[in-house]
Parts: sequence; C-alpha cells; structure tokens
Amino acid sequence: VTVVQALPKGDRGELAVEVLTEVGVGRVVPWAASRSVAVWKGERAEKGLAKWRSTAREAAKQARRTWHPVIDPMIGTDRVAELVAAAGLAVVLHEDATTTLAGLEVPATGSMLVVVGPEGGIAPEELEALTAAGATSVRLGAEVLRTSTAGVAAVAALLSRTCRWA
Repeated sequence: VTVVQALPKGDRGELAVEVLTEVGVGRVVPWAASRSVAVWKGERAEKGLAKWRSTAREAAKQARRTWHPVIDPMIGTDRVAELVAAAGLAVVLHEDATTTLAGLEVPATGSMLVVVGPEGGIAPEELEALTAAGATSVRLGAEVLRTSTAGVAAVAALLSRTCRWA
C-alpha cells in the first residue's frame, strides 16, 4: 500500500507518517498539492523529508515491524498521476465523491494507492487529473477527517478487506 500524503501544516505530517507506518503501509509519498499550506523548498524540503523518514523508522520499531516504509522525496501532481496510472487500485479521498470506500470493490492482490489531499481539499483540476489517470474518487463517510488521519482510516478500511488483515 502506498499513500500519497499532501503536505500538512505543523507536525501533522509526522502524525500521518507515524500512524500510516503503524497500520502497515509500505510507502509514503509527500505531495505538494496546490492547496497545501506547508511549502517544502530547499533546506526545508530536506529537513521535512528527514523528519518523515525518522518518524517512520521510530514508528516501525514501536509497531514491531521488521522493515519500515519507504518515504519518497516530495512530488507534484503530474507525478502523482503517474503513480495512479501504475497502481492496481487507486483511490483519491474527496468529501464530494458519490462512491464510498465501503462500496468499492477491492482486489485480492495487487498494489493499492491512496491519495490524501490537504486541509483545504484537493483542487478541482488536481482531482480531474487524478481521476483521468485512473483513480476512483471516494469518500470515507459523512465526516470529513483531517489530512493527518484520513489516510490511516482509508488504509485500515482497505486492508480489512484483504487477506493481509484476515
């Protein structure tokens, strides 16, 4: 499972990486979405990436994982669309989606990609690019979760329907 996580403000990025690691994701990809409040440039990008990687290592130890997830360098929307196109199942979380995560057919095998937008929501042009690349726009339920917790809720819901959590 790969999670593309839009850059959140403050320490919410580390929280997202921590809980995603604990739930068992294999890869986290920081995303510079157009509505992301945080901006990673230059030295700040290096520090942010190092912090996410350190958080993943520590969370993996706490969760007694034999390996920790890969934390990729930050990417833009074009690269996210490429990841969507290559995934076996790709979902983008969006509060206005008509499909629920619970109603989605989850394949027994293959890669899964979850795209989590920023606090301000995914911009319409980003949503359009990701769905055009093959992502299904889904909502978790009636509640709108913060960017730091939406990913873990979605991954848990998906993994509960696979043999990995059987």
